[in-house]
Amino acid sequence: MRPLEKGSKKLLNAWAFYDWANSVYSLTIASAIFPLFYGALFREAGVEKIEIFGGEIARGPLITYVTSFAFLIVSFLTPLLSGVADYVGNKKVFLKFFCYLGSLASIGLYWFSLENIYLSLSVYLLGLIGFWGSLVFYNSYLPDVAFVEQQDSISAKGYSLGYIGSVLLLVLNLVMIMKFEWFGFESATAPTQISFVLVGLWWAGFSQYSFYYLPKGNGNQGKVSKGILLSGFKELKKVWNALGTNKTLKRYLAAFFVYSMGVQTVMLVASYFAEEELAWESDSQRTTGLIISILLIQLLAVLGATLTSRASSKFGNIKTLIGINLVWVVVCVVAFFVVTPNQFYITAAVVGLVMGGIQALSRSTYSKFLPQTKDTASYFSFYDVAEKIGIVIGMFLYAFIAQVTGSMRTSIVLIALIFFIGMFLLLRVPRKKEIESI
Repeated sequence: MRPLEKGSKKLLNAWAFYDWANSVYSLTIASAIFPLFYGALFREAGVEKIEIFGGEIARGPLITYVTSFAFLIVSFLTPLLSGVADYVGNKKVFLKFFCYLGSLASIGLYWFSLENIYLSLSVYLLGLIGFWGSLVFYNSYLPDVAFVEQQDSISAKGYSLGYIGSVLLLVLNLVMIMKFEWFGFESATAPTQISFVLVGLWWAGFSQYSFYYLPKGNGNQGKVSKGILLSGFKELKKVWNALGTNKTLKRYLAAFFVYSMGVQTVMLVASYFAEEELAWESDSQRTTGLIISILLIQLLAVLGATLTSRASSKFGNIKTLIGINLVWVVVCVVAFFVVTPNQFYITAAVVGLVMGGIQALSRSTYSKFLPQTKDTASYFSFYDVAEKIGIVIGMFLYAFIAQVTGSMRTSIVLIALIFFIGMFLLLRVPRKKEIESI
C-alpha cells in the first residue's frame, strides 16, 4: 500500500483510532470491573490482608505497589526499545508487540485468583506493561502524522474515541454481569472473567485498522546490533542535553513530570479509594455506584477534551493547563471530605471534565514544543519516562501513606500538593508571544 501523506484525514483517523482500541483496558481493567472483582475476591475470602513476600499487606496498597513496579519496568524498557525503533525505523513493530502483550495479559486475567496470587499479579503486571509500553510508540506517531496546527484537535479526538469505545464495551460487559441469568450463567463471576477476555480481543482486533495505515517508522534503515541496544539511553542523554538549549521544553517537562504524577495516580487509585473509603449501604450499591461514577468520568471526559482543545486555541496551551491544574487542586481538597456516594458522583463528574482535557492537551503541547527531528520515538520516550517515573513516585507515596495511616483518604492531601506544585511550575514556562499562541 502506498504510504498516506502526513496530515491526511485517513492517516489522522487511523492514528486516533488506536485510542478506541486500547482504552478499553484502562476503563474495564484499570478503573471499573477489575477493581470490583479484585475487592470481591478478598471480601468473599474474608481477608483484608494477604501474606506475600514474607509479610502481610492490605489489598489496596498491594495492587498499588504492583502497579508502581510495572511503571518502573516500563520506564526502563521504553528508552531501550525506542532507540532501536528510531535507528531501525520500525517503531510499528514495537507498538504491535506491546499491544499484543497487553491483550494476551488481559485475557489471562480470566484465571486471576488468590490461590495463585503470585502468578495472578504477574499477569496483571504484564497487562500494565503492555498498555503503557504501547503508548510511548503510539504517542510518538503524533508529530509524524499531524502538522502542528492539527495536533491539538487530533489528540483530543483520539482521547474522545477512546472514551466512547471503552464505554460501549463496558456497558456490554455490565449487562452481561448484572443480568447474568439472561446469558445462562449461574452467577456474576463467570461473565466478569469473560469481560477481561473481551477486552483483550477488542484491543487486538480494533488495533488492526491503525496498524494497516500507520507508517512503519521514520524511514531509517539501520540494522540491530549489540551497540544499538543501548542507543535508547544514549538518545535520552542526547534529548536531556538538548533541553539545555530549549528552556521552554525543559520547563514544560518539569511541570508535566509533576502534575502528570497527580493525574495518573488519581486515575489508577480512584476506584480502589471509592471501593474502600465511601459509606456504601450494600455490595450491590457499591458495584452500581462505582460503575455510575466511572461512566460519568468517561462520558464527561469526551466533553472535557473538546472544550480544552477550544480553550487552548483561545487562551494558549500553557494558560489552559494552569487553569486545569487549579481545578485539580480544588477537586482533591473536596475529595478529602467526600463520604457519601452522591458526593462522589459530583466529584467524579468534575474529574471527568478535567481528566480528558489535561491528557489530550499535555500530549499535543509536548509535540508542539519538539524541535524539528526524525527521532520522535526518542523524544516521546523521554516524555514517557518522565511520566512513568512520576507515576512510580506518586503511586509508591500514595500506597506508603495509605499503609502507614490505614486510610487511603490521607493520601489525597499529597495529590493536592502535587497539582499545586505543577501549577507553579507551569507559571515558569517562558511566556513569549510565539509560545502563548500555541
